[in-house]
Order: sequence, then structure tokens, then C-alpha cells
Amino acid sequence: MTGIIVVGVDGSETALKAAHTARDLAVSLGATLHVVSAFDSDRTEVFGSGNDQWIVSDAGEAEKVAKSVANSLRTQDIDVTYAAARGKPAEALIDEAGRAGAQLIVVGNRRMKGLGRVLGSVANSVAHNAPCDVYIAKTDTAD
Repeated sequence: MTGIIVVGVDGSETALKAAHTARDLAVSLGATLHVVSAFDSDRTEVFGSGNDQWIVSDAGEAEKVAKSVANSLRTQDIDVTYAAARGKPAEALIDEAGRAGAQLIVVGNRRMKGLGRVLGSVANSVAHNAPCDVYIAKTDTAD
């Protein structure tokens, strides 16, 4: 399989575990890995003094997370790209997978048990609405 594998990250340890699984799949399948971090608002703040100003936005922070994880996953064996995507995490992953023409989305199984399962999880939403195959990686720790 050549093509694109999408994985969502948010800076958490469990998302990083899913990203490592996605990288391993991409290497074994000869696919490109596309790392995505979601942002849900357009909140922007400007900091500075005098002529020096810094703009901090949710989109910028999401892109920083995606870029950092993408850089940590790079090997000579695969191409790794990254993006920040607007929307709630599940919606953003689904939309980005559709936009990129992905063959697979990798998500972690976080919050698929107990109350989280009742209220819904990113993995559950992606599995039911994805435009492609979904791989749910075991990212929670043993109870």
C-alpha cells in the first residue's frame, strides 16, 4: 500500500503512542505519514512591547504540536507531513483524511471505556464516519 496514513496528535502521551504506531505502519506499508493536530477556535492574542509583537493563536499552537511530533517521527524510510486542522478532533481528522485522500486513519483507544465510551470518543466518532479505513491503536495503560 502506498498512499497516506493520517494520525491525530494533541501533545498527550497517548496520542504520541498512536503516532508511533502510525509511523510503524507507514514504514511497513510504504505510505506517507500525515500528522494532524486539531484546533476548534480562532482565538488569537497579540503580545509585545514597542515594535516587537508576537501573535499566538490556537491554529499556530496546533501546528506547533503537529510539527514537533512529525519531526520526532521522521526517518529516512518514510515521508512525514503535518498540518493543523480546524474543528473538533474527530471532525478535523475525518476532514483532513478526506482532503488528503488518505487510505487509513490511526487513532488511539483513549476514553473508549467507562463514561468516555458513553459520552463518545474521538476513536468512536472517527470509526463511524471516516472516509477510509481506521486503525485503533492500544494506547491506554493496563488497569
